[in-house]
Amino acid sequence: MSLGCPIREGAARAPEAEALTFAGRRWTYRLLDEAVGRWVAALQAWGVKPGSRVGLLSANHSDAVHLFFALGRLGALLAPLNARLTAKELAPLVQEIVPDLMLAQDALAERLPGAERLEAWAGALPEASTECLPREASTPRVVLFTSGTTGRPKGAVLTEGNFRASARCSAANLGAFPAPRWLGTLPLFHVGGLSMLSRCAYDGGCLVLQDRFDADAVNHALDHEGVTHASFVATTLERVLDARADRPVPASFQLALIGGGPVPAPLLARARAARLLALQTYGLTEACSQVTTERPAEADGQTAGAALPGLEVRIVGPEGQGLGPGQEGDIEVRGPTVMAGYLNRPEATHEALGGGWLRTRDVGVLDGRGRLRVLSRRTDLIVRGGENLYPVELEAVIASHPAVQEVAVVGVPDARWGEVPVAFVVPRAGQAFPLDLDDWCRRSLAGFKVPSRFLALEALPRNAMGKVERTALRQRLSPP
Repeated sequence: MSLGCPIREGAARAPEAEALTFAGRRWTYRLLDEAVGRWVAALQAWGVKPGSRVGLLSANHSDAVHLFFALGRLGALLAPLNARLTAKELAPLVQEIVPDLMLAQDALAERLPGAERLEAWAGALPEASTECLPREASTPRVVLFTSGTTGRPKGAVLTEGNFRASARCSAANLGAFPAPRWLGTLPLFHVGGLSMLSRCAYDGGCLVLQDRFDADAVNHALDHEGVTHASFVATTLERVLDARADRPVPASFQLALIGGGPVPAPLLARARAARLLALQTYGLTEACSQVTTERPAEADGQTAGAALPGLEVRIVGPEGQGLGPGQEGDIEVRGPTVMAGYLNRPEATHEALGGGWLRTRDVGVLDGRGRLRVLSRRTDLIVRGGENLYPVELEAVIASHPAVQEVAVVGVPDARWGEVPVAFVVPRAGQAFPLDLDDWCRRSLAGFKVPSRFLALEALPRNAMGKVERTALRQRLSPP
């Protein structure tokens, strides 16, 4: 089955419907179709063709949107690079991509030697090209690098079919909503940001794009831009509620997807009180964002929800055997959103996909209704004297302390136990560091689960997606 460009399709179907807003500018589907056509012409003049690879170093910007869809029309591959990385960190990624063209924003260009300036390209575009090559679902669309916290980053190759399936499966879970307006604060170099972008295009909606997360800007968009959907992590959700002093969101707002790990129950309660329906999710780059998500009518904040319609999730044991409800094991995923493989990594691809299921290496458990509870990302698991400790369980208890703003638990080497948990705690504003955390934990946790130390921080280190950088926390510690 040949697939076309969703922006071209939207321009034919509803040319004056709004498709994109950014920094005070607005594009209807007709205007966005024309802008993408001009980028197609510029790329063709450079020699970009089917199978070409284009690297991009940019914060969220309308030019990145135009480039994404233009490369899709040419059957070329986009490699969006993390705008927070240093030149040293970027160099091996560029070597992995071997790009035919590199583009970078002026403010970031010194980190990417040899890159063309994005602003110069945008200011000198030729007449629009009508080129829109049909492509198959298997056509590589994007390569996104995993965080690399456990070693050399791997580039997950996502196809046109992956993005279309992700949009279709998400819509089936959330329910039909004509012309949604998604708030785009997630970075477009991350699968979450690109999934929102493509989801809007396939659903005939509008992406309300912001260059970065800012709580006041988010609330302005909620109150004045008709935003219906958004994606947050727990920290950004709390900052939005703090900034609006828990004032209810407008009735036009439908729901927010919350990724990056479980959300503390008190925060979910705050969101509900503000009429903000927050749905917990579980996903990963290799599965084109969402894998499971709570269903709007059934959300209770207890799990990350069931598999999206069209996807399968199972739990397996050490020997690959399937496990039943309530049994802890590795999370595996199967369905049309699963990546084609890792760029230039046949062995890693076979390891991840060889059995027909995506081996996530994350740990979880399914309940009797097929809902997933994520116990630990594989790299976060703490093994203390042969006992598996899941940071999320410890963090939930510590976060329930009234003086705690946020917390992260990591494992550190220990001569006696192999590993022990250490908790990094950020106190709430105006509150002293709580000295009773050990006792607090022992009321709810077995003694071997209680952190060996509780250390104060002003803020937890986070990446561009708002996820805690646990590697940075471990580096702060020396073996006791």
